[in-house]
Amino acid sequence: MDASALDEEKTESSPALPTRRRSDAADSVRVLKPRRAAPADAVRPTRAEVNLAALRHNLRVIARHAGRAKVWPVLKADGYGHGAPAVARTLERAGAEGFCVALLEEAVELRDAGVGAPVLVMGGYYGGAYEEIVSRGLVPVVYDLSHLEGLARASRQVGRPVDAHLKIDTGMARLGVRMRDLESFAGELGRFPEVRISGLMTHLACAEAPPGSEGEGFTAEQVTRFEEATARLARAGVSPPVRHAANSAAVLRGEALFDAVRPGVAIFGVSPLGPGGHGELRPAMRVRSEIVDLRTIDAGEPVGYGGLFRATRATRIATLPMGYADGLSRHLSNRGQVLVRGVRAPIVGAVSMDMSMIDVTDVPGVGLHDEVTVLGAPEGSSQGRDALSAESIAAQAGSIAWEVLTSISRRVPRFYREP
Repeated sequence: MDASALDEEKTESSPALPTRRRSDAADSVRVLKPRRAAPADAVRPTRAEVNLAALRHNLRVIARHAGRAKVWPVLKADGYGHGAPAVARTLERAGAEGFCVALLEEAVELRDAGVGAPVLVMGGYYGGAYEEIVSRGLVPVVYDLSHLEGLARASRQVGRPVDAHLKIDTGMARLGVRMRDLESFAGELGRFPEVRISGLMTHLACAEAPPGSEGEGFTAEQVTRFEEATARLARAGVSPPVRHAANSAAVLRGEALFDAVRPGVAIFGVSPLGPGGHGELRPAMRVRSEIVDLRTIDAGEPVGYGGLFRATRATRIATLPMGYADGLSRHLSNRGQVLVRGVRAPIVGAVSMDMSMIDVTDVPGVGLHDEVTVLGAPEGSSQGRDALSAESIAAQAGSIAWEVLTSISRRVPRFYREP
């Protein structure tokens, strides 16, 4: 285990601690730091390995595409399954100027891990924990009057103002101030001088759409609306110094590059532009396990729950200790693949909660404790160059690469490597 893994172990093996006791009479709640399995917890051989050098490389690629814009990696969903604290510490040292998360709990986790860069909380649900936001120096995204009221009250209690970013709905229809309500919302801001609007943002709905498609045209419409919103708010006296809209796809295409960009999945080596979309990115995670049982079954014998697979020949069945509770999708039953000794072996039968079976009949020399690569490339060049990308696994499962990465559960320990 290297130094980075040891650092992560110390951080993650401690129990979740409340930051404040809940009081029914007060407008405050405790925010817990979620716990994940640490390397020291590893008993079974299933684990995820994160390449820290790949993360730094991807940050440099994105920064080059972003030009003068600041790069604020999005580390929601536990850093897209890679372990947000270790990822944030690595990227902060590599030059990332801020981070974005979805939940307040995720922001608290980064602060508890020693991350000092600005952290933008984008989800908009704060559960009344406004004092937590102000006291920890977090940057909330606001778009509702209740946000302003809660932040102003907490600001007065803590004794310092709070910076916030105002979100504009330019067509996502999910969160944000509607275009028709811009002036009225700007008028309300004057009532809350404790809340300083330091940024404007929007969310692009179709940035990954192929050139010439309807989606590409919609992105252009959203950018136009964002520019209009900026001008209208400026006339109403709201002129923040920072604007941002670009996600991974927009950054890689050089679109909507305002003052900052918010790359998510590209930081972890997945291009949202599809196969061949950006060959410079390097996948940062590999997931591996081992064969813990090996047996031969006869033609006609079933495998797994419901007998979804029946052997058509004498078949070598290997069991690996990883299932859908670990992030190996049940949709891969009878259709997914893993790598054993550099050879693709099909997943057979139903993926169970904790275990899965694979057909290794055609894997020469297969034995107990052989490594099984579930995501990424096998360890060592001697076993071949084949790899299982998040995109290819998603295609087999009828999903998307984002879900493949974020589904690797917290009970799978993360090991951090410096190749």
